[in-house]
Amino acid sequence: MLESQKKEKILQLAADLDNDLEKKDIDKLMSYFSEDCEIEMLGIRLKTHSGVKKWLEWFFSSFKSINFKPIVIMVENDTFFEEFFIQGITTNNTELNIKVSEVLVYENYKIKSLRLYLDRLLFADAAITGFFGKKIVNLIKKKSLEGLL
Repeated sequence: MLESQKKEKILQLAADLDNDLEKKDIDKLMSYFSEDCEIEMLGIRLKTHSGVKKWLEWFFSSFKSINFKPIVIMVENDTFFEEFFIQGITTNNTELNIKVSEVLVYENYKIKSLRLYLDRLLFADAAITGFFGKKIVNLIKKKSLEGLL
């Protein structure tokens, strides 16, 4: 039987995770995750510490600077939920302000599961450079809202 985890400690660990993500401290960040962890985002699943490292390298290669602005934070048992804004400057000098939701499941105060939910098109819009790339993203965004606007 797993030991019950304290809400206050989970809240502190999640805040520390955000702070270290802003500092881009990969070695420190790895310590937050269990060896058998799983990250799910953008339709893919990464497993174990090698998956965490791959995600962090990808994430950091996308941003010159990042900052997290919390909107809603909740903890229920071993599960942490946060809705927040990622604000930053991408490596192509585009400003990004995108709303994201995350679910962290803790086991023995280590992240067993991280699920991130974000609008892929908003992220792509900030990451894409060049006339044709921008045109394609804008066309997809427009088509996806057809009938709503």
